[in-house]
This record gives sequence, structure tokens and C-alpha cells, in this order.
Amino acid sequence: MEEKKKVILTGALFILIVVAVVLIYYLVTHKKSSDVPETLEIIEEEPVKLPEKEKSESELIEPLNVTMEESDKVLRDFLGDISSDPRLSEWMRMDHIIKSFVAAVDNIANGLSPRKQVNFFEPKGEFLAEKKGEHYIIDEDSYKRYDPVANVFDSINTNESVILYHRFKPLIQKAYEELGYPDKDFDNTLKRAIKELLAVPVLEEEIVLISKLKSFELYDSELEGLSQAQKHLFRMGPENIRKIQQKLRELYEELND
Repeated sequence: MEEKKKVILTGALFILIVVAVVLIYYLVTHKKSSDVPETLEIIEEEPVKLPEKEKSESELIEPLNVTMEESDKVLRDFLGDISSDPRLSEWMRMDHIIKSFVAAVDNIANGLSPRKQVNFFEPKGEFLAEKKGEHYIIDEDSYKRYDPVANVFDSINTNESVILYHRFKPLIQKAYEELGYPDKDFDNTLKRAIKELLAVPVLEEEIVLISKLKSFELYDSELEGLSQAQKHLFRMGPENIRKIQQKLRELYEELND
């Protein structure tokens, strides 16, 4: 199949990892605090000591005192704590990681492709489609090219991801403000990006394509109507979508309890 027929899922790994990191951040910072007793018994007129409020994990993590220019190198030093899969470190050799992350998430939240911001990953091998009548059918072997993305995402260490996010949170918010949102919280944009990914359908049946001049289009009008961001995930195939969405769904459900 000629180069113009390839369907590339550039940057999917990075997007999924940062989504997981920020979801985990929410789980830590939005847990309900323990109830404080309404009344306390006074014994022998001793001063009443209220129970000390247990600090959340986020309050115990000190943000790193680093500049945006230093952040790439410092961030890479923590990748071994996030995942034992060596591919993560290989794919994180890109420059301006935090700014790219913020811009990519903002694009996803708005249904746009994040390819421009995170172009470090391309699946190996060619996109395969089998001719069937007037149309094409996606060859299931094409989905396997994206297994590394789902597998690395699955290997993320939750606790270390929490720590990593909090250490870099000030720079993340700063990058978001510099992107053109001085009065908005990045967290809300992240929530919208999560919903965008969770809305991607998981289909087991054959996916029919229409051959165009420079690309393929999905024959089903509803699938073709998916946003650019959603199509990136959809093209990973049902098994990888299911693996990724299951993890995201569990985190998101806890977030909204």
C-alpha cells in the first residue's frame, strides 16, 4: 500500500499517559476528608485539642524548583519511576515536553488532532486494507502496530504518576496560561479531553473504508463524524481501545464518586 494510504496515530502514547497522570491527580486531591467530631468532651478543664487534619498526599509533595527550560531533562529523570517499559524513555526524547503535553490535551478537548505537538511516535509497518467489492476492509493486523501504546500505558505506576504530576503542576498551569488561557484552570480542559477519548466506540465488526485520493475515509457516516482526536484512538483497534478505556473509566468513576 502506497505511503498516502497509511493511517498514522502520531502521539497517542504521550496523550494517554498524561491523561492518566492528571486523572490520578484528581483521585488524590478530591478525596473526602475525615469528619471532625461536632462536640468534644472536656476533661478536667484541659484545653481541647482538635484532631489534626491528615495531610493529603498532594500536600506532602513539594513542587520542583525548576524552570521551563530545565524541565525536559528533570522530567526524563523520573520516567524510570513511572514505568519499567524502556519504550517510554525512548519516546520521551522530544523537546518541550510540558508545553507539548498541554497543547496536545487542549487539542483533544476541542476534538482536534494533537499530531503537531507530539510527533515522536509512528507505528511500525504499513497500514493494511483488504479490497472487498467497491470498498476496503481494515486488516486486523494493522491494529497490532499500536500494541506498544496500549502496553506502555498499562504499565504506568499510579503512585509515582501522582508524585510526578504534583512536582510539575506549576509549570503545567503556566504553560496552559501561556497557551492563551490566563483565567482558566487546566484541570477542566483535561476533563473534557478525557470525555472525548471515552466517547470513542469499540466495534468488533469489520470496518469498511472508502478509498479517496490521498487517504481512506470511514464508510459509516457516524464513524466518519468522529472528531480528529477520537479517530486517532479508534484506529488503534477494539482490543487496544478497550484496554485503554477500561483504565480511564475506572479512574474517572472514582473521580466523580
